[in-house]
Amino acid sequence: MKKILIALAILNGLAPAKGQEQQPEFRAAWIATVDNIDWPTKGNFDSEKQKDEYIRMLDMHEKNGMNAVIVQVRPATDAFYPSQYEPWSEWLTGKQGRPPVPYYDPLQFMINEARKRGMEFHAWLNPYRAVFNVNRSSISPTHITRLHPEWFLTYGDKRYFDPGNKAAQQYVVNVVRDLVQRYDLDAIHFDDYFYPYRIAGKEFPDDKTFQQFGNGMNRDDWRRSNVDSIIVKLSRAIKEEKPYVKFGISPFGVWRNKDKDPEGSETKAGQTNYDDLYADILLWLKQGWIDYVAPQLYWEFGHKAAPFEVLLDWWSKHSYGKHCYIGLGIYKAGTSAPWKDKSLLPKMIQAIRNTPNVQGAIYFSSKSFVSNPNGWSDSLQNNYYKSRVPLPVMEWLPGKPTVETN
Repeated sequence: MKKILIALAILNGLAPAKGQEQQPEFRAAWIATVDNIDWPTKGNFDSEKQKDEYIRMLDMHEKNGMNAVIVQVRPATDAFYPSQYEPWSEWLTGKQGRPPVPYYDPLQFMINEARKRGMEFHAWLNPYRAVFNVNRSSISPTHITRLHPEWFLTYGDKRYFDPGNKAAQQYVVNVVRDLVQRYDLDAIHFDDYFYPYRIAGKEFPDDKTFQQFGNGMNRDDWRRSNVDSIIVKLSRAIKEEKPYVKFGISPFGVWRNKDKDPEGSETKAGQTNYDDLYADILLWLKQGWIDYVAPQLYWEFGHKAAPFEVLLDWWSKHSYGKHCYIGLGIYKAGTSAPWKDKSLLPKMIQAIRNTPNVQGAIYFSSKSFVSNPNGWSDSLQNNYYKSRVPLPVMEWLPGKPTVETN
């Protein structure tokens, strides 16, 4: 059978040149909606113009060889889709709670456009951020911070769910379960904001919850257990609804420095997942609670605190049989001498391909490609992503059922 398929491919001009056949590879871009980073353009509240922008954006990514998009559909406990739990996002319509005009379902539209191009669609949610800026964010009367103010804590200029509050945890799980039930998603994707990054001189104000639920644990272990518990609940809810839907996490690039833990990386990061964000990614991978990890390696080769090559090697050895996609910070193009080097991204792609247990890359963020930084869009189109390749298969998940149409 294989010989017949190869012969057919040659007849149709689809066979790769000798020695150029590529393995399955995950190639994706993050599309951030928070504060209108990538889509829709700030001030564009017209539904038809939003659709046009999104189509142009996906056409660009298809041309660049991407086979997946990771779109932020819940940036701050709000929604880019009709939700029984959360109001429409201010970044979609200008005012939180206001529906699109003319009315449409942006999430369904975005999924449909991805499908037309053979792309996977990963729905990206921020787990705990509730108010992006307490001084200027639009807050609907139906927003959960108004309905259950006791679930939230203010830290800096933002409001967050209290991760130690079990009712708040269950609410987030309900939001995710609803999404998976109603939409044809390939994955649920969470980023690195669990407990927030530390603000110098300020402690996250969870004294009351810790005193109530700490049960004799030290605060760091208790905080990690809170994050562990919601990851377990999310994983279970996703698989109960649709076992084939993937669950991925994109953590900060350093799990832990080696001076704190012999299992950590040879890095000197000022903050880490384990010690500051209370996210024990390795435990989640070991336990099989998540299907892929996408560490944000936004540093260059030889970086003094977090070298790209050191972390690429470290994550390849700590994915525990799950998929690993490397987050690449092309938004940094032109910002420093290393990031003005046109050969940097090609070297990173080659390093990823030459590293075992790493199945691809994700780029932050979408709008960075528009200006063809350092000619990197050209490099992807004409060289590295010139040939379309299939997505890597997660053997531990059941296949997605096919839908028969008449």
